Amino acid sequence: MRVVKNAEERKNEILDAADELFGQKGFEGTSTNDILEKVGIARGTLYHHFKSKEDIMDALIERYSARLLSAAREVAADRSVPVVERIVRVVMALNLSGGSSEEIMEQIHKPENALMHRKIQKFIIGGVPPILTEIIREGIGQGVFNTPFPYECMEMVVVYANTIFDDDIVLLTDEELASRLQAFVFNTERLLGAESGSLMSVMPMFGGENRGDHA
Repeated sequence: MRVVKNAEERKNEILDAADELFGQKGFEGTSTNDILEKVGIARGTLYHHFKSKEDIMDALIERYSARLLSAAREVAADRSVPVVERIVRVVMALNLSGGSSEEIMEQIHKPENALMHRKIQKFIIGGVPPILTEIIREGIGQGVFNTPFPYECMEMVVVYANTIFDDDIVLLTDEELASRLQAFVFNTERLLGAESGSLMSVMPMFGGENRGDHA
């Protein structure tokens, strides 16, 4: 007997299958036939929900991004955590320095999924600064920060962090990474008008004290 599923359930079933296949074979190595066989549907059903394989990838990126940004917003909303620590927790929730979505990011960082990587970077650069900006404004109100450009500062910080601390874009030795991290925190203090050294306390959260322990 043919099982009829509602549109949203079927769409998610296709995305789940594509997610698994892209992880195993890469985006380029996965065909629409592979997805059809895994889900057990006709080509017409697939194209009813998605126009192309690229359309499926875009939907996956949106799902990944929604998951990451949701985690970041949850962290940002916790006012029981000091603003400086909250900023770092938001960054870590996005997996820019470890984070909680390791499996997702491991898949996206595979060389064969470079297009997926670029697209999720676009979502991060567009979606993260507004979240961080609210924390900065809160910090301005507390006298922790002093800048007339909270959004622009966070945009600069996110773009730099998302580029320089990405192994797929810039390859750094442990020593270079430690130096970049110190410079990043040092210059972020100045961008935000924070007291000198006030953000350095977050270095251990990035692993800044033991970078040199890893060869």
